[in-house]
Amino acid sequence: MRDSRVSIALLYPELLGTYGDGGNAAVLACRLRWRGIDADVVTLGAGATVPTSCDIYLMGGGEDGPQALAARELGESGALDTAVDAGAVVFGTCAGIQVLGHEFANPDGTPHPGLGLLDVRTVRGTGKRAVGELLSEPLIDGLPTLTGYENHGAVTHPGSGVKPLGSVVQGVGNGGGDGTEGAVSGRILATYMHGPALARNPALADLLLSWVVGDLAPIDDAEVDDLRAERLRFVRRGRWRRR
Repeated sequence: MRDSRVSIALLYPELLGTYGDGGNAAVLACRLRWRGIDADVVTLGAGATVPTSCDIYLMGGGEDGPQALAARELGESGALDTAVDAGAVVFGTCAGIQVLGHEFANPDGTPHPGLGLLDVRTVRGTGKRAVGELLSEPLIDGLPTLTGYENHGAVTHPGSGVKPLGSVVQGVGNGGGDGTEGAVSGRILATYMHGPALARNPALADLLLSWVVGDLAPIDDAEVDDLRAERLRFVRRGRWRRR
């Protein structure tokens, strides 16, 4: 296992932080420190120079205008492309999965170029907005049922260059009609789960960390497991409303 400090870059939280996804950075740093591994969270606002040397990059959810601005800045700098080429881990949530793809929809439905780091394309949805609890069964070995909260009006179509993160049990997910949620390619993983996603799914957080530091020592997640079990029971009993 690597001994050096792990750097976690939180990208543009004022643009891509509408749903509290910045909490994912805190979860990753905390789970490293609990294991005696030093971690730094580098918060990078819009207009800041994005370093190419961080170990993990996080992108959260945002509204249409800020999302387009984030995509434009990241595309012009090329920093994330360079970091990925060097082996960095990238975790994108909601707007993140869209920006990481080839293109996403502007408010008028026209396509806006993404970064092309994930083989997905996102278009404007024609049905009801996906708002509510999202459960999926992971298609990655070793992960338990994934839980989050989705709030998006887009439809993401995965291409042949990615694998889905999971199969939807409850909710909408990617919304493309194939019952999939999220996308994974190499060390890039993206999803529509808010919550924050890594607080709700610590095993997913540890998967991302393992891509950086290797095998992780076990930690006591009994309290988190109890909260997860309560949330899963709540959703499966239908004690929530979807618009």
